[in-house]
Amino acid sequence: AILEVSDLPLQLDSSDPAALEAALRIYPGKPIVNSVNGKEESLATVLPLVKKYGAAVVGLTMDEQGIPATAEGRFAIAERILNRATAVGIPREDVWIDCLTLTVSAQQEQAAETLQAVRRVTEELGLCTVLGVSNISFGLPNRMLVTQAFLMSAMEAGLKMPILNPNQQEIMDMIAARKVLNGE
Repeated sequence: AILEVSDLPLQLDSSDPAALEAALRIYPGKPIVNSVNGKEESLATVLPLVKKYGAAVVGLTMDEQGIPATAEGRFAIAERILNRATAVGIPREDVWIDCLTLTVSAQQEQAAETLQAVRRVTEELGLCTVLGVSNISFGLPNRMLVTQAFLMSAMEAGLKMPILNPNQQEIMDMIAARKVLNGE
């Protein structure tokens, strides 16, 4: 039903490998798998499916110990995901890394760690990055302003694939203004 109204690629999301494979098997284009992470079980079950069906994959920078508190820890997991993906034959351009946005109302220092992880993954690994940008402002007043400021900083750090609400005109206007200023 979705493919009848949109020609955009779908992001398939299931923690059940059998359900994920069932969806990949019938998908008529190049899907995106959401997601793999640094846990050995995830790497061993998800990446072979991504390769078998020619999908792209979002890699979450978390593992058995959870989400690292440092950019260095998140970068190490991103590197592990990339190495395992390319080892099974997934092209690096099909590996997209989510450095994970945590709310600043609970852990203010995490915004800087996320931005540094995005910068490192972009510059050192040459990968596209993904972030759920509005997560940054959860539980805060004036969420839109905080989200806009974080999105601008993340884009400056190299973010290429922000997860955002395209119906929020303030966000879309900010992105358009940034493109004008950058000559895009």
